[in-house]
Amino acid sequence: MIYNEYKTKFYKNSRTDRDPVLEYINKLQEKERTKIFKYIEFLRKNKGVLDEPYSNHIKGKIRELRVDFSRNRHRIFYFAFIGKKIILLHAFLKKTKKTPVSEIRKAEENYQDVLNNKEIYE
Repeated sequence: MIYNEYKTKFYKNSRTDRDPVLEYINKLQEKERTKIFKYIEFLRKNKGVLDEPYSNHIKGKIRELRVDFSRNRHRIFYFAFIGKKIILLHAFLKKTKKTPVSEIRKAEENYQDVLNNKEIYE
């Protein structure tokens, strides 16, 4: 049933009106973009609940979607939001074994921006 389905939404910065995750994805080659969008659809169909190797808990309500393509390890931070929505918060190319704290902070800032501007996502 359509009304029971989850939806994915890209985070939109309330100050700049930019969509950083979508901008990140659009800069990639077509095959990488295709794979990322397939993973996002897989995430949506599974109601935001994926286990390793597809997803991992980061901090609080924030999780990461893991999309590996060749040697590129793309990560998209997301969280499940009210009204059966999955908000894609932040994306980056992971180059180290451990997730950089600076990338987690960006996701947390975007998460707070979503909570402070809920009307954008309703």
